[in-house]
Amino acid sequence: MEKLAVAVSVLLMLSACASSPKTNPAQVSQPAAAVNTPQAKPLSLAETDSEKLARQLQELQKKSIYFDFDKDAVKPEYRDVVQQQADFIKGHGNETVTLQGNADERGSDEFNLALGERRSGSVRKALEILGVSGKQIKTLSLGEEKPRLSCHEEKCWKENRRVDFVYNQHP
Repeated sequence: MEKLAVAVSVLLMLSACASSPKTNPAQVSQPAAAVNTPQAKPLSLAETDSEKLARQLQELQKKSIYFDFDKDAVKPEYRDVVQQQADFIKGHGNETVTLQGNADERGSDEFNLALGERRSGSVRKALEILGVSGKQIKTLSLGEEKPRLSCHEEKCWKENRRVDFVYNQHP
């Protein structure tokens, strides 16, 4: 019986040694002062729900709806963007989105504020048609106050004629 206990102890010790982490030869050859790397967090294989939600929100907020000069109609090429936004909002009842309507610098402040409001209203209407609750949507016109690009030519103006999606997370 005593021999069996010794044999089990030896096997346990050997298995513990076999599973110990191996050192990286590159790290062993360098002096300790030369290795100045921050401690890395262990990587998890599965993304947490909050990380997945944050990543989805980040991707959705990168997608804007762009408009023609002095127009507020959502163009057909943005149907997929509107659909993606609607699907997300409908699937997340605690989320609200603010639709920020923007205009380029041409026109008076009052005109651009009104145009930004019409643009955000058009996107709101498109989302509601797709089944999004009006309680989850807020509109805000920024007029020409938040340009994405600031030059005085068409390449900048077309970037500034848009509606941005800004998500407001609620627990």
